[in-house]
Amino acid sequence: MAADYPNGDYKEETAAEFAPQRGFVGERPFADDVDEETRADIDGETEGRGVGAFAIVLSIISLFFLPVILGAAGIIVGFIARRNGATGLGNWAIGIGAVSIILTLFFSPFF
Repeated sequence: MAADYPNGDYKEETAAEFAPQRGFVGERPFADDVDEETRADIDGETEGRGVGAFAIVLSIISLFFLPVILGAAGIIVGFIARRNGATGLGNWAIGIGAVSIILTLFFSPFF
């Protein structure tokens, strides 16, 4: 490195910290600038809905394809959704996943 810059003048870039100003992307809006749906999202009321929807999808797919694996995944993700605040979606995912596994274990000897 010293051979490239004999006088020790390294060409490094440095940056100072940047405090975002009002209007930049990713900034949390002020309290008077939001509607009720956005306010619920900011307060964390809708935090687990995406995880809950994913858990429901896993559990429903487990009724038709790979019931034990996808049912167990739906149950696990359902518990995660409940912990994140989507109790209804999480409970349904847990129930559907459990029904899928139980039905598979019950009907598999007949096929």
